[in-house]
Amino acid sequence: MGETNSDAVDTIAAQWRRERPDLDLEAMAIIGRLGRLSIVAGKRIEEVFAAHGLQRGEFDVLAALRRSGEPYELNPSVLADTLMLSRAGMTGRLDRLESAGLVRRLADAGDRRAIKVGLTDRGLEVIDVVVTDHVENETRLLAVLSPQDRRDLDRLVRALLADLESAENSR
Repeated sequence: MGETNSDAVDTIAAQWRRERPDLDLEAMAIIGRLGRLSIVAGKRIEEVFAAHGLQRGEFDVLAALRRSGEPYELNPSVLADTLMLSRAGMTGRLDRLESAGLVRRLADAGDRRAIKVGLTDRGLEVIDVVVTDHVENETRLLAVLSPQDRRDLDRLVRALLADLESAENSR
């Protein structure tokens, strides 16, 4: 994967090694780097959304509607569950997106007491532009890695995540 450079995590690990030489710090260093990676990459990802006048959560709603396929409509509770968000949090996002003309609330043909949320034509145009920029940005963020390194990283992170999610779901 390329040359190893000293970083802030190495400094922290060296301090712990000095103070607690009895500890194996490999896991702490890896988890620390994953956390820092999430923060640094997250900022770069947020910049793309902000350039389009969106927050990450608003992007997530538009993306979920777009991924759902035509007619790009979902029940608000399904959206909230998909995005692991409270109903109140979803309402706030939908209010902002509706005010911006990106989504609309409409009666559910199958249940007149319920509503669905759908992309407007403008919302569809916006999410298609933003998701294109988002994918290009993420590709740039990983450009330092070779294709094999990216496959290896994906395999390793996938295995770790599957194990952690399995443990979380069994609680």
